[in-house]
Amino acid sequence: MASSNTYRLSCSVPGHEMDVRGLAATWFPEGAFVSVSRDRTARVWLPDSSSNGFTEMHCMNGHTNFVSCVCIVAPSETYPRGLIATGGNDNNVCVFSLDRPDPLYVLKGHKNTVCSLSAGKFGTLLSGSWDTTAKVWLGDKCMMTLQGHSAAVWAVVILPEQGLMLTGSADKTIKLWKAGKCEQTFTGHEDCVRGLAVVSDVEFFSCSNDASIRRWMVSGECVQVYYSHTNYIYSLAVFPNGQDFVSTGEDRTLRIWKKGDCVQTIRLPAQSVWCCCVLPNGDIVAGASDGIIRVFTESEERVASAQDLQAFEDELSKATIDPKTGDLGDIKMEDLPGREHLNEPGNRDGQTRLIKEGGHVEAYQWSMSESRWIKIGDVVGGSSQQPSKKIMYEGKEYDFVFTIDVNEGGPSMKLPYNVTDDPWLTAHNFLQKNDLSPMFLDQVANFIIENTKGHTLGSAPSVGSDPFTGSGRYIPGTGSTVSAPAGVADPFTGKMCGSAYSSSGVRQTITNIYFPKTDGVMFEQANATQILGKLKELNGGAPHVHQLTEEALNSLEKLLLSISDLKTKGQPTVEQISLLWKTCHWPEDIVFPVLDILRLAVRHPEVNRQMCSDTEGVSLCNLLLCLMGPEGRPANQMLALRTMCNLFAAAQGQELLLKQREAVLSRASDLRSVCNKNIHVALATLVLNYAGHLHGQPSELEAKAQCLSVASTALEVVQDKEAVFRLLVALGTMVSGDDSAKGLARSLGISSQITKYCSVSDPAKVGDCCRLVLGELHVCSYRCSVILDQCGCILQPYVLTVRAGFKLAPETHFLETVYRLLWATLATWKRIQFLFS
Repeated sequence: MASSNTYRLSCSVPGHEMDVRGLAATWFPEGAFVSVSRDRTARVWLPDSSSNGFTEMHCMNGHTNFVSCVCIVAPSETYPRGLIATGGNDNNVCVFSLDRPDPLYVLKGHKNTVCSLSAGKFGTLLSGSWDTTAKVWLGDKCMMTLQGHSAAVWAVVILPEQGLMLTGSADKTIKLWKAGKCEQTFTGHEDCVRGLAVVSDVEFFSCSNDASIRRWMVSGECVQVYYSHTNYIYSLAVFPNGQDFVSTGEDRTLRIWKKGDCVQTIRLPAQSVWCCCVLPNGDIVAGASDGIIRVFTESEERVASAQDLQAFEDELSKATIDPKTGDLGDIKMEDLPGREHLNEPGNRDGQTRLIKEGGHVEAYQWSMSESRWIKIGDVVGGSSQQPSKKIMYEGKEYDFVFTIDVNEGGPSMKLPYNVTDDPWLTAHNFLQKNDLSPMFLDQVANFIIENTKGHTLGSAPSVGSDPFTGSGRYIPGTGSTVSAPAGVADPFTGKMCGSAYSSSGVRQTITNIYFPKTDGVMFEQANATQILGKLKELNGGAPHVHQLTEEALNSLEKLLLSISDLKTKGQPTVEQISLLWKTCHWPEDIVFPVLDILRLAVRHPEVNRQMCSDTEGVSLCNLLLCLMGPEGRPANQMLALRTMCNLFAAAQGQELLLKQREAVLSRASDLRSVCNKNIHVALATLVLNYAGHLHGQPSELEAKAQCLSVASTALEVVQDKEAVFRLLVALGTMVSGDDSAKGLARSLGISSQITKYCSVSDPAKVGDCCRLVLGELHVCSYRCSVILDQCGCILQPYVLTVRAGFKLAPETHFLETVYRLLWATLATWKRIQFLFS
């Protein structure tokens, strides 16, 4: 019989649909706890004495993204049952009461994920964020911001002494704050600090990605270091006695520490044990990546039934263990003993032993309380052998299950992969599942390719895979070179051209195959099968009001097939176009495959005509502008931009975008600050298509002024060479053959802004195009002063409006800037105009 001081399973609490990321014991009801999850919910669980389990008492919704942390605000006169505060990946803190499912109020101010919360006396709340700051809140007001860390603030805690606060960061340090000022910095951890826990007024614990736990004095001394975990340690919770504690981590374990020693190791059938808390009765609650909450107890009365204990052990034994993420070391099957090795007892609780059984490796853990070896899983992917079997992950078999670290100091994520899969599509699906930015696409895909060399079956995937369709990505300029005038390659399509023209204004001979670019650049590549697969998958989980019938899905499939290849004779029907428009109003978190269909559809003349005419066109434009908003999802922002680029494929779309130019370019310009190269390329392409349409129209000087302004501001932040190249082509297209546009460009200082790109040789098209643009801008004439006078006449009404004290619309602010530059330089141009006569 197990000893009374050994923890065993009391119950498993299903309910969440994704990882459980935070836990906290509540003030009310007694014995209850609250959990938060990546499924965007927070739930309160009430003890059920009849079953030794817990039942869901209350579910709270308020976040628009993953919920990552939770804390309890102590009872007050206003809220005698206390409050629940949750932080999420939507950058917000939601504060709930127990009598309503929606937040009482939402705390806004952080610029990135809120990943840690702590409550103090008098309703004070401390929040930590990936934006490198911590904020102190009182009620719904931010009282102060704690700035000093150089990386994400992963852990925060308020000490019992009034005014003292602790923050732990991915910069490996802990800081002590008093009255908003940093009083002390604690160093010692060798990796990100992930958790903090209060021991007393003068002591606290910290845990880290370096797999260690440290005990600190507030005065700065580290008095003890604890080792037992073999991977990241995510959370700590202190027992009511104020000395013993529990920890959880990425090594699939929950570990119990007493008198400074790890006295018990409990393995869970999930890779990441994200969080834990201790209930007033001493029971331990743990949340993990499988979405299950498990409660462990040392009370015989609350231990689970023999049947449930056996079910838990069976679940554990079926797990698969990657030795690269556990504590198993380098495995050589030929050196491992057989089952007879289990006849020898272990010498400590949690000791791991590997045996060779029937051609594969099994892992066992020693239980001191039961004096026996318990199987904890099958080991796969040992370093000395090729994978001899598939790896089971989330109910499916894979050749590989990688551990990916995307965010600095962030938790590991699992990426399953089969050698027959497209690594680019796999990377895209991984980013979508984990709600990560598409900017990581290349990084993750290349990781897969590098780590599966020698295992790939069939033909290698195209490196230019579209991140949203799995087909060939549209990458203008790939493989093209700037060569002789005859037979040069088009930098946007790679096709061979029969002729090209030269600019006489360039000092060294460069063949201009770049601008003016008057035919629109489209985003055309797609894989209809992949798009439909994702559409059907998301439709299955869509809110009931948005779900499509089988007939509607078939109709969209026919539409997609008819528009994927414009050379086919298929003609979209009015019903299909109407259905597509209706589906475009799906919730923003699942609409992206519909937007992928939309950006293909608008290239078709009939779809372009119906969706871009009159009222329908304004509605379409408003929808796309909404998706491009600053709070929008990067995937939707990118696809909305691509759709606008493709609207230039037909006359109705061109007319619509010209009418909506000011609003479209103003909103698009705001996206330059988004750190996403796919968005930057789409933004540059939109400016290029506008430039191409305005080329040869000297009367459209105001439109060109806005395009030049957007291109100039974008070049200040854009780093991706393809985006830079397209912006340079747009500039060249706007100024080519148009002295008025050249005058505007010179006044905006574009020449000095782009000079740095002259030396770019990889790819060579960037440097060549830059020199050609500079050549155009430096061909001056005596008409410069006339041009500037014309510019002043065009812009004068806007400036007069400003001088009269009226507020300009946001989209016309750039005109004032342009005018002020022109005004300041006009006199100078007039004085030197004789030099060019």
